[in-house]
Amino acid sequence: MPNWLRVAAVTDLADGAALECVAGDRIVALFNVSGEIHALDGVCPHQGGPLGKGQLTGGIVTCPWHGWQFDVRTGQHQLSPSICQPSLAVKIAGDDILVALE
Repeated sequence: MPNWLRVAAVTDLADGAALECVAGDRIVALFNVSGEIHALDGVCPHQGGPLGKGQLTGGIVTCPWHGWQFDVRTGQHQLSPSICQPSLAVKIAGDDILVALE
């Protein structure tokens, strides 16, 4: 059963923005794509870069350290089909953004 944790307010994440948050003992990257909130594990698998501080273009985030790119809706790496960044379930409760941790 998932454990839902509040990570931010909806007003903290403007359309087209990315945000780094902490949920329990995890770093989470939040993204607002046309009003839809998505969450990925916030640590880039390449060398630990902060995905929540990356540039969001459409639904693609670019890690600020070395340019790895992921689709924030699926976690899929944009060049290597074998790399998929873990995503987290998201729900909105009032003005709060919640993510599910197992």
